[in-house]
Amino acid sequence: MEWNPGFPLSIDAKCHRDLPRDIQFDSEKGVDFVLNYSKAMENLFINRFMHMFQSSWSDFADFEKIFVKISNTISERVMNHWQEDLMFGYQFLNGCNPVLIRRCTELPEKLPVTTEMVDCSLERQLSLEQEVQQGNIFIVDFELLDGIDANKTDPCTLQFLAAPICLLYKNLANKIVPIAIQLSQIPGDENPIFLPSDAKYDWLLAKIWVRSSDFHVHQTITHLLRTHLVSEVFGIAMYRQLPAVHPIFKLLVAHVRFTIAINTKAREQLICEYGLFDKAIKARGMDSTEDIPYYFYRDDGLLVWEAIKKFTAEVVGIYYESDQVVMEDQELQDFVKDVYVYGMRGRKASGFPKSIKSREKLSEYLTVVIFTASAQHAAVNFGQYDWCSWIPNAPPTMRAPPPTAKGVVTIEQIVDTLPDRGRSCWHLGAVWALSQFQENELFLGMYPEEHFIEKPVKEAMARFRKDLEAIVSVIAERNKNKKLPYYYLSPDRIPNSVAI
Repeated sequence: MEWNPGFPLSIDAKCHRDLPRDIQFDSEKGVDFVLNYSKAMENLFINRFMHMFQSSWSDFADFEKIFVKISNTISERVMNHWQEDLMFGYQFLNGCNPVLIRRCTELPEKLPVTTEMVDCSLERQLSLEQEVQQGNIFIVDFELLDGIDANKTDPCTLQFLAAPICLLYKNLANKIVPIAIQLSQIPGDENPIFLPSDAKYDWLLAKIWVRSSDFHVHQTITHLLRTHLVSEVFGIAMYRQLPAVHPIFKLLVAHVRFTIAINTKAREQLICEYGLFDKAIKARGMDSTEDIPYYFYRDDGLLVWEAIKKFTAEVVGIYYESDQVVMEDQELQDFVKDVYVYGMRGRKASGFPKSIKSREKLSEYLTVVIFTASAQHAAVNFGQYDWCSWIPNAPPTMRAPPPTAKGVVTIEQIVDTLPDRGRSCWHLGAVWALSQFQENELFLGMYPEEHFIEKPVKEAMARFRKDLEAIVSVIAERNKNKKLPYYYLSPDRIPNSVAI
């Protein structure tokens, strides 16, 4: 079924009860899903603000009225430091959306920034062009949002989107900080380049616009499309093409558990690139641990990726003696073809193959499936309360257009641009609910249903769990005494599948 034009095809079901019974939520899980939002409103003690639409907060401190009841180390630190350039830059590495930042190899013509503009931010006595050549300049471009209309769900409140370009700099302390922001794609007199040297509130509002744009791309592309919808494609193809006795079915079934159900519920209630992890990191120029030492999403993700890849290679080696056996497995080839033809609409640009011709490529393919459903989803989902609960740091909507001139922004204008009291509460409840693990959650490496009975596979699973336990220890040791611990890719916090 085509849910939205251009999206991967989804299961032909209008609501959860239309699904086959064996892929629906069990009753306990279903109740948890329905109640999470109500629990959030109660636990956050924000019911009294829920319907206060068109009612602005008085100042930044006023947001604490909906923030204080549930807090944690990261969200409190965000609240206290969100205006700082270091915190702003850090989030592109280890926040909810750590997949957009890339090394800038050439300054784009549409961002006419000069050395003179940013000279006070550069610490190496080099020109901006030289800093680019040295690999010290990074960029986040929200071109994808250009030309998209904002929601018109409330006729009483106008909402606005921007498509900013943000230039960042690796300073002498190897920290990433912003040095220039342009709030739309076409340069001009009414689209100034905002700088750290500008007036305090000019620069702050420019950063808030970037954070809001990042929130939208995170929710729609990084989170929804590249984990939820892609994992559903694998799940549907698996159920359609692979019998339950097939080894690839047995390997993948735990990693699509409840995925079709959660997506159907999302389409019903919440919502009116294919890539190899290691190669995707390298393609963005973010692979050097020496150049960028604080990119924990990369470091931990590579550990988990390699553990999954080792495990899938062992399982593939058990059932496929040669590349020829892979090519002759018609059920497997039908599964891969189903993903490409129906899920990815036959688009070569998706990067998905039409067929698989070797054991190595099969292992790689299965690693993508499992990593996407487990680790990638965990990395972009379970930090939402941490990073998005302080509303000014991740505004889900903006009530005024981007500024078109410098020197005119006031604190009152910023507060009137940020979400009103009602929308702030609904946003807070949503990110809290989405960040919760479910009762009886099955984490990576846990396979209680024992679809495999063969001893060699059970031994491979045991080795996989041992590898994951070692990664847990490495991450725990790294996080000791850190003011901003990064734990989203610790295997004991990675659910097996996309199920929330």
